[in-house]
Amino acid sequence: MKLCIIKPPMPFGWTPVAPPILEYLAALTRQADPVIDIQLVDGSATPDAFDTLECDLAAISLLTPTAVPGYRIAAKLRQRGIKVVFGGMHASAMPEEAASHGDAVVIGEAESVWPQVLRDFRAGTLQPMYLGERLPLDNLPTPLYGTLKGKYRFRGVNTSRGCPYDCTFCSVKPFFGAQVRFRPIDQVVRDVAAIPEKIYMNGDENIWTGKVERAIDMFSALKGLNKKWMGFGSLGPIMSPVGSKLLDAAREGGLMTLWVGWDAMSDAGLDAYGASGKIGRNREEALRKIRDHGIDVSLFFMLGGRADTLADFDRALDLCDRLGVSMHPSLLVPYPGTKLYEEYAPYIYKELGWEYYNGSYALYDHPDPAMSAEVRERRFYEVSLEMLSLGRVLRHMFDIPMASFPGAHILSLMSQLPVRHGMKIAFDKWKEQKGR
Repeated sequence: MKLCIIKPPMPFGWTPVAPPILEYLAALTRQADPVIDIQLVDGSATPDAFDTLECDLAAISLLTPTAVPGYRIAAKLRQRGIKVVFGGMHASAMPEEAASHGDAVVIGEAESVWPQVLRDFRAGTLQPMYLGERLPLDNLPTPLYGTLKGKYRFRGVNTSRGCPYDCTFCSVKPFFGAQVRFRPIDQVVRDVAAIPEKIYMNGDENIWTGKVERAIDMFSALKGLNKKWMGFGSLGPIMSPVGSKLLDAAREGGLMTLWVGWDAMSDAGLDAYGASGKIGRNREEALRKIRDHGIDVSLFFMLGGRADTLADFDRALDLCDRLGVSMHPSLLVPYPGTKLYEEYAPYIYKELGWEYYNGSYALYDHPDPAMSAEVRERRFYEVSLEMLSLGRVLRHMFDIPMASFPGAHILSLMSQLPVRHGMKIAFDKWKEQKGR
């Protein structure tokens, strides 16, 4: 039996990050059935592979912006008699839709049902739906790092699942649950040691959610591996009584860049998204504290929400210059399965398919006539390109703490310059479309 595990192409092309789901699902497959022949396919790296792909079963992991290309890939494979099983956040949020394009759908986490999927396929009794349980995270297999070939520079590791916060825009809590489940620290260390590169990504939604002392213990255990890493973290724990201890342990454990969900430009925007509890009210002070501990910061935030104004686009530029951090905006996306999707349902432009849900399109009506879809999209591109201007990118090199030299400096250039290039191409295409 030959299994192909597929990640459909991402909207903005290839990046040097190996898609974590591919090598992890390969390990889960090997654990369940050691004799299966496994092939991994990153659609962003090899978009033409699907015309000649040969396998018995294809497992396709869907995110919302990759759903349409994922369905197209499935159609090609099924025309040649290959069975297709879908999984991932989008398939879990829209199982009936996914089922109409494939032979089976895994809803939720795969560990509890993936062995059964493989057994059923071998027996010719593949079921249309498999409902995964949320299990303890003990004894997860180490991803088959290095199995996916290509010029990848970063691989990922996950140490927990779940999120206690109620941010309306986020898919993590609906998918993984409100209770944070942790992996044993020794198994995290084992997996990090197995990553072939010297720099890796912590793929957790929040590297210190749940138990701050557990995060400190984990960072201390990683210290001896002599590897650098980047990860996502909220600001609330930074301002707690153990905030400095937490940051020291993270930096000594290899953290060089923290990606922070800034989410909205105003407190009113945070309240609208239910994100105030995660962010806290002293967020600028928290950013300075992180940088004072030798860790670079990059902010992710959303513009164009129904509670936002045109002034928020200008506030983003002011914040970028004032705090000396890199910033990555997107237009707000109401992903299916989230509270925001339900809240925005009456206003969503129904004619726009999932391929538009990539953070660069206005997807819903805005109550302010001045915030038309075209205005929001144009301002998004203008603000993004201004933040990614060569002068700002180079000036940021002097703002990055020297404690993170040279890794964070190289990473900053690697993460911003290709995005700048892709953003310019996307803006030119957008202007051409609007001109037509």
